[in-house]
Amino acid sequence: MAPLLDRLPSRWRTTVDWVGTILGAVVVVLLVKAYVVNPYRIPSSSMEPTLHCARPAAGCEASSSDRVLANRFIFHFRDPKRSEVVVFDAPSSVAQSGCGEPGSAFVKRLIGLPGDHISEDGEGFISVNGRRLDEPYVSAAVRAQDTSYHNRSWTVPPGEYFMMGDNRGMSCDSRAWGSVSRSELVGPVFATYWPPKRVSHGLLLVVLGIALAAALVWGVRRLRGAPRPDASRT
Repeated sequence: MAPLLDRLPSRWRTTVDWVGTILGAVVVVLLVKAYVVNPYRIPSSSMEPTLHCARPAAGCEASSSDRVLANRFIFHFRDPKRSEVVVFDAPSSVAQSGCGEPGSAFVKRLIGLPGDHISEDGEGFISVNGRRLDEPYVSAAVRAQDTSYHNRSWTVPPGEYFMMGDNRGMSCDSRAWGSVSRSELVGPVFATYWPPKRVSHGLLLVVLGIALAAALVWGVRRLRGAPRPDASRT
């Protein structure tokens, strides 16, 4: 390819070089979005106050919705963990409960693992396999807000996961439409990137790491391209 470009006029070589760079960047972005990291917007109040949605929608606490990043590949290397905030594709059962469209992106907290027995007592506390779950992200006011599922219990089938919103009174979740299969899980949320005042420390560390890596690559290329002393003169 290089000899072919060398035959072109300088202006054309520059144009081809820029076009190739732009196309390469687009391909990289598409691959990253499909297989590595994908952005999502929080559309409802089901995860308030952990993740904000925008007023004037019911239950929303902020003027703009949080934008988050989900790790799309990590579940290929490890199992999902309890209490992770996870993006997943809504199962077909959500249509029957009127909670949304099957296949749309949902964001909830993973509460139950395969085989777990989940129960909600008369005060809204959640227990897993007979032990009360420590949930500092759920306030007493939120627990008392909705009594629809008090004194109910569920068993998570093998290979599936039980998802719940932090804002229990405003969350249509696995209590209504059942658990989610492993294949429907997209990945855990690892950073908030918008609005600026909500940017998470994790994202700042990722950006800093990328900047340091880019600086290292640039420095190595500069060193390799530096002129070497002429051995014949020594």
